[in-house]
Amino acid sequence: MSNLVSSMCNFFLWYFQSIMQSGGPAWDVPKGRKDGRTSKASETRQLPAPTFNISQLQQSFSQRGLSMDDLVALSGGHTLGFSHCSSFQNRIQNFNATHDIDPTMNPSFAASLRSVCPKNNGKNAGSPMDPSSTTFDNTYFKLILQGKTLFSSDQALLTSTVTKDLVSKFASSKDTFSKAFVKSMIKMSSITGGQEVRKDCRVVN
Repeated sequence: MSNLVSSMCNFFLWYFQSIMQSGGPAWDVPKGRKDGRTSKASETRQLPAPTFNISQLQQSFSQRGLSMDDLVALSGGHTLGFSHCSSFQNRIQNFNATHDIDPTMNPSFAASLRSVCPKNNGKNAGSPMDPSSTTFDNTYFKLILQGKTLFSSDQALLTSTVTKDLVSKFASSKDTFSKAFVKSMIKMSSITGGQEVRKDCRVVN
């Protein structure tokens, strides 16, 4: 657990910087959280995968003391950044025995993704997380309702009444989403799991 929290520390620092650069909400980051003395890239494999369904997402978050509200709010971070084809290829090629494309995905959106992610795509091929991927906003939630998100885990938020209601709530109000996101980020940053309070989040003391 301590190694995972150390990896989350590095992720949290990078993510906070990305949000600030994109005009996202600001908040006071609590000090004094304990982190492990090791940090391995392999530990990120324990983070929620883009192919997770709602049960897997809930379990992953609850193991870290995070609620369904936190799950949806923090998923809103997908409004920023870029994803390689490998993270969503399963939805646009050979989805299952019946459908080549995930039927929950908007057909025109799926076609556009297939054009940039052919079966033998290059390692650098991919797509922005949303059309305003450099701006922190609530576009991500609007796209979920339209079937235009990249990951299975994004679309999975519509398969539970609780999470679906939150998606609709955040899609209708950027301010409501921003407040919920800040609350959940502070909660996530307070997860404990180690031996020391770091002077610099990137390195052990």
